[in-house]
Amino acid sequence: MFTGIVTAIGTVVSVERRGDLHLRIACPWDPERIAIGASIACSGVCLTVVETGVHRQAQDARSQGWFAVDVSGETVGRTVHGLWDQGRRLNLEPALRLGDELGGHLVTGHVDAVGEVTSRSEDGGSSRLAIRAPAAIAPFIAAKGSIALDGVSLTVNTVSDEADGSAVFGLNIIPHTADVTTLGALAEGDAVNLEIDVLARYLQRMESLRR
Repeated sequence: MFTGIVTAIGTVVSVERRGDLHLRIACPWDPERIAIGASIACSGVCLTVVETGVHRQAQDARSQGWFAVDVSGETVGRTVHGLWDQGRRLNLEPALRLGDELGGHLVTGHVDAVGEVTSRSEDGGSSRLAIRAPAAIAPFIAAKGSIALDGVSLTVNTVSDEADGSAVFGLNIIPHTADVTTLGALAEGDAVNLEIDVLARYLQRMESLRR
């Protein structure tokens, strides 16, 4: 489980095809403190650490920690296209520990759908995003409810139902969130990973059984 409070931005530094994709993700964390088998949310996707290490750059003697994960075809197919490409920046969050502050909302790291940014506008120092969610999850997005956008816990401001069954919902991104996550770089037309609130997930299941 996670809270949707991103603690670092990582970068995919290598990608190998080993049946599944095998990725190395550079991060600002000490690799000695990342346990093999630990769960890390990568832009909203819960992945398991299978290796750790330090990459040293000979030209300037700098070093940077990294961890490796395996990404299945199922995960690739259900998340943003190109998310696992070399050079891609990812929002990172380690798994919630018992006793940690729950600063956002409970997030499972299981992506429900891919949405699209339909507009971005500036409002004072903040940014307003409008996101189109597909019909499959549209009924489970509510004003003042929680949603995870690329792994970031956010509050839904507004929801507008569309004729095709999809929904467009509005979010406010404060400057701090824009600075410490990848959301500051989002633009119209970009795709994003969406995870509905865990309570809405159970409502979704119960609703499906009524049909």
